[in-house]
Parts: sequence; structure tokens; C-alpha cells
Amino acid sequence: MAATEVQTGAQTRTARTRGTSPLARYGSVLATLVTLVLVFVIGSTRYTGFLDSQTILNLFIDNAFLIVLAVGMTFVILTGGIDLSVGAVMALSTMVTARLLIAGWAPGPVIAAVLVLGCVFGLGVGLFIRVFEVQPFIATLAAMFLARGLCFVVSPSSLSITDPFFVDLSQSRIRLWPTGTAFDGRTLYAFISPSVIVALVIVAVAMWLLHGTRFGRTVYAIGGNQGSAELMGLPVARTQVLVYVVSGACSAIGGLLFAMYSLSGYALTGVGVELDAISAVVIGGTLLTGGSGFVIGSLLGVLVLGTIQTIISFEGTLSSWWTKIVIGALLLVFVVLQRLLIIRRRT
Repeated sequence: MAATEVQTGAQTRTARTRGTSPLARYGSVLATLVTLVLVFVIGSTRYTGFLDSQTILNLFIDNAFLIVLAVGMTFVILTGGIDLSVGAVMALSTMVTARLLIAGWAPGPVIAAVLVLGCVFGLGVGLFIRVFEVQPFIATLAAMFLARGLCFVVSPSSLSITDPFFVDLSQSRIRLWPTGTAFDGRTLYAFISPSVIVALVIVAVAMWLLHGTRFGRTVYAIGGNQGSAELMGLPVARTQVLVYVVSGACSAIGGLLFAMYSLSGYALTGVGVELDAISAVVIGGTLLTGGSGFVIGSLLGVLVLGTIQTIISFEGTLSSWWTKIVIGALLLVFVVLQRLLIIRRRT
């Protein structure tokens, strides 16, 4: 009888979701988009050149690694979990990348080794959470300390990356369209870096996984009601582990992108970046309780954070800590908005 009631409840929720208006379903993402537009309007009215195409493209260039981290975090939060280890795993990835390149490894095997490292970390965390029923907060906190400690085992100081492949990628620019002419007559072009292409490809793959595969539907089902998902025969255990593998892989890719960006490996890289990733996902409209959210919203959340940082930089007279203050206030607003949306859906 209880199982029947749970299944009936799940079916009712599914029917309501299918019948939900687009505004209610995508309201949080639209709110993020409106916020991004408003922030750009504020910046453009206050600072000359704020709406230059290259300024906008620099948001993607400077935050490519954070976009990837936010994608992995979206998978985890959609199941109702959390991952505090992404910043530390990213730092460990930069350290391992630099150390292996210094040891004479070719770039291909280095990239493969770092990806395996990230997946192994995610697999360990996922198994720990599922098998021993440890809270994700505690399990990922332990993984964070482990990864950060291993960074100092690899090297207590910063390691420079001089490999030609990584240097070329770091310095390469992909031209998009002409923006003007320099004093010497050269044509100036708007550009992006290869890291932006990697980040956007990962966003596209993540969108396909979440909305076009059984794995993605199971992710949403677990966040909506894990008990109902199990009664419907969905692979809950495997999916709960795999979302942390996805997060670990994204952390490793983020580390590779940051290593290309900074051409170094440093044990203190990414301190606090896990909070930035969580903030971007929440501001992007994903519910912390799971079951609702979109990768595109997380991308918009990263752009909101990057735009706020750009405004602080344009201002010049404000401390960088104002970025944290504004993000904190914005985060509270979106948490309240999420609660209002949940109440509206229940009624």
C-alpha cells in the first residue's frame, strides 16, 4: 500500500511538472538572465567601453575553468548532494600536470592521467557516500582536505609549466570578427581562447546528458524523490556515484584549463572556488534540495559572478572584497526566490 502511494505521488508530481507553464518551469533561469542583463546595463551606463565585445568575451576567457566546475556541481546538486572538493581537486590537477610535464611526460598522457585522477577522486567520494551512507557534506569535506594535502606532497612551492604545447595553447587566440584598427594600421579582432571552446563543449555535452539520456532523467528523479526513483526501478545507486565521477572529471578539466591559463601548478590554487561554483549554480536557478535546475542557468550564474567582478575592476577604487559582499547578497535573494517558487508549485 505504501509503495503504491509513493508511486502514485510520483506520477502525480510528474504530471504536474509536465503541465507546468514554461514561465514556472524556467522562471529561475529567466530571473538569472534578467539579473545578468541588469548588471550589464549598470556597467554600461557607468563605464565607457563596458559593452565592448572583447570585455564580454573576456568573461568567458577568465571564467572558463569555473564554467566547467559549475557544470559538474550542477549534476551533484540536482541529486540533492554537494561537492566541497572541487577546488582542491582542481589544484591537485594543476600540481600533477606541472609535475608530470617537468618529469618529461608528453602532454597527451599527462592530460589522460589528470582526467583519471579526477574520476578516481569522484568515484571514491561517490562510493563513500553511497556504501557507507555518509552525508555528502562530510564526505566531500574529507576529500577536500585529502586533495589539498596531496598538493603539498607533490610540491610545497609553485611549479612553472614550460611545455611548448601548453604554452602555445595558453597564448593562442581564436579570431572572431574585426573590431577596429590599431595605430600601426593592423586590424584588431575580437578573440577567445581554446579554453572557452572546451568549456562550451562541456556545457553542450552536459545539457545532452541531462535532457537526452536516461542518466539525466534519473538525476532529476533522485533529486525530486529518491524513494520514488528507487520504486520505479531507476538505477539510483549507480547514478548517485556517477554524478560525483562527473564532478571529479569536471574538476580535473577545470584544473587543466587553469594550468593552461596560469602556466603553473600551485597548491593553494582554487581556495574557496568551490563556493563560487555553488553560488553560480544556485544563482543559476538550481534548487539546493535537488530535482530542478538547468546547466544553462549555471553558465549564466558564472557570467553574473564574472560581470560583478568586472564592474569592481572598472571601478578601481573598491576592494575586491566587495565582490563577495555583492555575491552574498545576490545569493540570498535567489535562495528566497527559490523558496517562493517551491511554495507556488506546491499550491
